[in-house]
Amino acid sequence: MTDVLHLVEENRFVIRHEGDEAVLAYRLFNNAGIEAIDFYSTFVPPAFRGQGFAEKLVRAGLKWAKERNFELHASCWYVAKFIR
Repeated sequence: MTDVLHLVEENRFVIRHEGDEAVLAYRLFNNAGIEAIDFYSTFVPPAFRGQGFAEKLVRAGLKWAKERNFELHASCWYVAKFIR
């Protein structure tokens, strides 16, 4: 499996595989003076589902956010499973 790329300027983490992309998208915001992040979308192309792409993206995104002490939010149900 290919490495996770963080496209900071696009607010997303991606895995490029066989000409397609699996994506974890986020937005940064300020929550009452606290820097926060909302992971709002995870997408894996149908041909690559069930191979761990989404989990790899989410783990990379959460690691990055925690290293920066962001308050974590997940409007994406899949990411929410990891931060409960």
